[in-house]
Amino acid sequence: MRLTVAQTLVRFLALQYVERDGERHRFFAGCFGIFGHGNVAGVGQALLEAGDEFPYYLARNEQAMVHTAVGFARMSDRLRAFACTTSIGPGATNLVTGAAVATTNRIPVLLLPGDVFATRRANPVLQELEDPTDLDVSVNDTLRPVSRFFDRVWRPEQLPSALLGAMRVLTDPAETGAVTLALPQDVATEAYEVPDGLLEPRTWHVRRPPIEPARLDDLERLVRGSRRPLVVVGGGVIYSGATEALARLCTLTGIPVAETQAGKGALRFDHPQSLGAMGATGTTAANAVARDADLVIGVGTRWSDFTTASRSAFQGDGVRFANVNVTSFDAVKLSGLAVVADAREALAALTDRLDGWRVDQRYESDYRARAQEWNAGVEAAYRAEHTPLAQAQVVGAVEEAFGEHDVVVGAAGSLPGDLHKLWRTRDSKGYHVEYAYSCMGYEIAAGLGVKMADPSREVVVMVGDGSYLMMSSELVTAVSEGIKLVVVLVVNHGFASIGNLSESVGVERFGTRYRYRQAGQLSGGVLPVDLALNAASLGAEVQRATTPAELRAALAWARDAERTAVVVVETDPLVTSPDSGSWWEVPVAAVSDRPTTVAARQRYEVERTAQRPLVRPTEPPSAP
Repeated sequence: MRLTVAQTLVRFLALQYVERDGERHRFFAGCFGIFGHGNVAGVGQALLEAGDEFPYYLARNEQAMVHTAVGFARMSDRLRAFACTTSIGPGATNLVTGAAVATTNRIPVLLLPGDVFATRRANPVLQELEDPTDLDVSVNDTLRPVSRFFDRVWRPEQLPSALLGAMRVLTDPAETGAVTLALPQDVATEAYEVPDGLLEPRTWHVRRPPIEPARLDDLERLVRGSRRPLVVVGGGVIYSGATEALARLCTLTGIPVAETQAGKGALRFDHPQSLGAMGATGTTAANAVARDADLVIGVGTRWSDFTTASRSAFQGDGVRFANVNVTSFDAVKLSGLAVVADAREALAALTDRLDGWRVDQRYESDYRARAQEWNAGVEAAYRAEHTPLAQAQVVGAVEEAFGEHDVVVGAAGSLPGDLHKLWRTRDSKGYHVEYAYSCMGYEIAAGLGVKMADPSREVVVMVGDGSYLMMSSELVTAVSEGIKLVVVLVVNHGFASIGNLSESVGVERFGTRYRYRQAGQLSGGVLPVDLALNAASLGAEVQRATTPAELRAALAWARDAERTAVVVVETDPLVTSPDSGSWWEVPVAAVSDRPTTVAARQRYEVERTAQRPLVRPTEPPSAP
């Protein structure tokens, strides 16, 4: 069969399937794209021919379309994905941030940027950045460090190995992330005799590595030798479908569970063993239990500094760590017992081994009391009266307005911290906050992908004005595709999260407020920016809310709306939510003439003394 390289590529992608636990389905849901001279005649023409066999979706921003693909794949437990195509030049470099989000979060997405002429007969082409020391370099090389797999298809004959290499990484839970296949624009349109078998349906098995018997023995001995064990769960628990196995383990053994941002929802908030969020944005219950734990078992977590409170969370004498992860890179962190295995398989095996063993009743009573105390504090924060509204009030109203089956989406700023601490999850897919890369602008685009992955759920996107101003473009995509989102736009006239952080490190909220310039500083009046009118201009239906009653009414209206609806609510950035009782390391200037900075440095020197190296022997104790 004679096809162009791009036609072969698109037809190949349409025939890729994944299988896990006996369930098989197509891997790719289609392709997002923005066309330019570098991809319109190649991938664009191929997508036109493919039609409904490989659907095309028009995005409005290249970075945003990767966020949409990430939201879709994460909501699909990494078992489905999108491709994203751009032209050469700025379209391609706009992919870099989205690729970093995908790779940092271990989420599959296929990037197909156009590239320079392989023949060089027209070089330098429009938008080509020339490297005088290496003519093989193009701007697409910026995608190498943020991709799990990168290849440039200089010749048609290279296409099969590039495609198979890309699929290997995309479908491997231990390797997955952004995958880039750069396509020189002349090669993409070149005729190609397709090898036999390349365009036959192909099924990729998503593996579940079992726990090795020796590591299971070690893990069992660690648990049986502990008095105050704690499980910290990450996104790997949800992606592997291990939530039922987790609930069974903690129910039968009484071991409490704390959750990272990606792991939130792995256990219902009202489960007797649930402590809620862990770390710098965690609950006082989880952090108090973590402080005294003698065994910490991480399952499917990458152990970010927010989870470990910059390695200050675990203060127990002789505390030991065990890490269950499908990726060996994450399993060896904190010098713990490295258990390279699928989360569901490992949790089920450990539960069987611990039959009849349970934590001490006093320990269980203590952590349950702490969890109840925290939950009472959350309820009080939700019901507090502030004018303008406090952000916690907004979170509480949104939680009340939407059902257990619905999804809240967030990303950077102060909202992820409040959502992690306060949001009371009842469904393993009901909480979707991107915090591995903490990327402003992720929210609306990702919400679109979440809704595309599961149209049966209402998707409510919570976004601050700072993040909204960076990327609101995909409201237009949602409107054009008839995909309904609810967007709660929190207006606090600046960067609330960094404003609070700035104050804590003695920088006095410098550069974090949306104000007129006055006397050389951004300290004048509030800017007359009307984001409600902006959202309406992009095609959304809009309501404003300034009081609790107005907010409840607007949320009910948005929930029942048939089209994308935006609720704009103004909040007071100086009213903070309940404190986590934890810490996060941000170094403070060592020398300054400003008293606020000097005082902050003194606090920092004291606070950092709580950091622990967290290097412990990996050998488990002898069996009791």
